[in-house]
Amino acid sequence: MELPIPHGVLKFVISATLNDRCTNLGFSDTSFYFQKNVQNNYYFLRQLSKNLEPKLIGLKLMECFSQEKDELVFEFAMARGKKNNYRPFFIKSIIYPDFSCLYFPEDFERKKKNSVDLFSQLIDLEVVSIKQFLNERCFAINFENNFSIVFKLFGNRSNILLFQNDEVIDLFRSQIIADKNLKISHLDRFLDQSFENFEKENYDYKKLFPTFGKLVNSYLSKVLPSEGRDLGWGELEENVKKLENPKFYLTKIEHQLTFSLLPIGEILQIYENPIEAINAFYIGFTKTDTLNKERNEVLRKLYKERKQTEAYLKDTYERLENIDSAIKNEEIGHILMANLHQIPERIEKVELFDFYRNQNISIKLKSDISPQKNAENYYRKAKNEKIEIEKLSENIEVREKLLEVLCKHINNLGNIDNIREFRNYIKKEKLKTINSNENRNKPQNSAELFKRFEYEGFEILVGKNAKNNDILTQQFAYKEDLWLHARDVAGSHVVVKYKAGKNFPVSVIEKAASLAAYFSKRRTESLVAVIFTRKKFVRKTKDLHDGQVIIEKEEVIMVEPSL
Repeated sequence: MELPIPHGVLKFVISATLNDRCTNLGFSDTSFYFQKNVQNNYYFLRQLSKNLEPKLIGLKLMECFSQEKDELVFEFAMARGKKNNYRPFFIKSIIYPDFSCLYFPEDFERKKKNSVDLFSQLIDLEVVSIKQFLNERCFAINFENNFSIVFKLFGNRSNILLFQNDEVIDLFRSQIIADKNLKISHLDRFLDQSFENFEKENYDYKKLFPTFGKLVNSYLSKVLPSEGRDLGWGELEENVKKLENPKFYLTKIEHQLTFSLLPIGEILQIYENPIEAINAFYIGFTKTDTLNKERNEVLRKLYKERKQTEAYLKDTYERLENIDSAIKNEEIGHILMANLHQIPERIEKVELFDFYRNQNISIKLKSDISPQKNAENYYRKAKNEKIEIEKLSENIEVREKLLEVLCKHINNLGNIDNIREFRNYIKKEKLKTINSNENRNKPQNSAELFKRFEYEGFEILVGKNAKNNDILTQQFAYKEDLWLHARDVAGSHVVVKYKAGKNFPVSVIEKAASLAAYFSKRRTESLVAVIFTRKKFVRKTKDLHDGQVIIEKEEVIMVEPSL
């Protein structure tokens, strides 16, 4: 059979198939997907803490309370008022295990119920300074009497700590036991970020700048050169300057709202002020949080399926290329048949003239069978090879269509901004996750899964349908079991379980063959050809449909269909 794609252009097709399918996914590198807490980058917190100084210094802490398990609210003001405090300034700290962020609302209504006061030692104390710790994602608000509140924004280890002098005296998230041993004097991290150290570290900038974080590193990996001695020190310095004097980007990466200091992904808004930028991010994030959670769950599965489909196509194209470039089994069979008189009996290898390529060829033989039988084996392999090529070609067409559908769904879901529209799309396209409870009542043993017979002390199992045949052959049959199937017709797989130290009697083989004939589309015929072999000679490649297998070695018996 002629290959669907000529030899020599397969690599180009692989590249086109895998790289050119989805073109509207924003930033195509899925390493950005589901990144969290990028809004707590060190370089952003430097700008934020600097911006907080003129707003907080001189104010007093009026209230510190929590009314949600993972949220803490601070209210600062110049003085207390009977109804409203004078010049209030609010900080809302959101410290979830998987997401942390600061928010600076203009006003905040405290609930009358389910609200608890915290860090009472600080009430009515004045803010004297703001301290940004060097090369760390944390900063401190320093009060009178040597008290400090430290905002430690370390991803899933984020916390808010109360210090007096150099000791921790209280924690917001008390379950992070290690935070009790922190010293405020040890929070600065000094790093040698010189060119000399860059050379010493073999031009690995990540060792000099662990503060970049994954998002910045992913961006720099695309703009810095990967070869040469210099390896982009100039470009690195240029990007560090951008981080030290940044603009603030509200952007969308892999359909997720993201806060960035660099122009990455689909940029939605650019800010000059860090407080305005983080507020916009938090409001946008909370508005779309429910939609994002549901969408991300679906997208995670779609991305996984897309990745698997792309990998399958790559492997299948390579398999076709290998088949196309190899010497064909049918040609070897022809060469053997043309030279039967030259081939000695009982040899394992023979060198013959290859009239297809006008040169000699070395051919492996089975020494226990005749040269003619060896040729028949190569013809059988050629038949299986043609079947495999047909199936590979069919499956490529199916998977390419699937890849197009997956990319369509990914693109469409990324453009939906309304939860109702999203749910309607999911329902219409049937993208809901299959309930895992559906599989709870599936039978787990052979007696429930297959038709079972016993004959002369041997157990015989019969598959019920195509998928069930696969389960029988691939999961319940072992290499020494006897495997049977009606020849050249749809029907059940039949397995006779091996008994240690015993050969399969002819009578047992005949009985199992009669069952294979009966549970096939030839059950009404008087005699049916049934193939049988050991399970170890039956294999299945992932491109074959349910119930289809490849037989390496077989024998044939003629039987009457019967139970």
